[in-house]
Amino acid sequence: MTGPTKVLLVDDHAVVREGYRRLLEDEPSIRVVGEAGNASDACERARALGPDVVVMDIALPGTSGIEATRRMLRDQPHLRVLIFSMYDDAVYARRALEAGALGYLSKASAPEALIQAIYAVSRGERYVSPDVATNIARSAAQPGRASIEALSPREFEVLRLLVQGETVRSISEKLGLSEKTIANHQSAIREKLGARNSAQLARLAAQIGVSG
Repeated sequence: MTGPTKVLLVDDHAVVREGYRRLLEDEPSIRVVGEAGNASDACERARALGPDVVVMDIALPGTSGIEATRRMLRDQPHLRVLIFSMYDDAVYARRALEAGALGYLSKASAPEALIQAIYAVSRGERYVSPDVATNIARSAAQPGRASIEALSPREFEVLRLLVQGETVRSISEKLGLSEKTIANHQSAIREKLGARNSAQLARLAAQIGVSG
């Protein structure tokens, strides 16, 4: 790769993006080429700006950063995505890496770690911050792991929104799917996780690391 590493920042908080931009602009070999606050804008700007690395949050309004990663890489398989999230749970890291992200960094990491992770991912190397790597290792024998891994990517996305307190109607609007489709996903999720009602589903989700 010649020239500075071009980075697209994706986070729904403008003040957070500004902080990242200031940090990265002090690094001569990194150039921030754009920002986005949601999944749709992120996919559009990735196509328009041609970044080398996309630094992606998970907790975006509507469609998550995991789903945005999947969509981006479907259209632009050469992109390299680094998830930078407040979630250090193994379940999120696994889903993000399965979606095609090359790196996963928790926001508890030191600022220098973000720079190191961007360079590593830009070289095509996998980067997982130590705290997340530890959680992944610990979760190998976690009760409920098989159940959560049985969920499809769409079911996981619906579960994430249900746990946040979203209704079937609001989820259908956010994901652009019919309410019937969302209700069917909800039923499938409950069956796979062994939950009889919404309260039990929320408890089970929390036990396996899916939080609102």
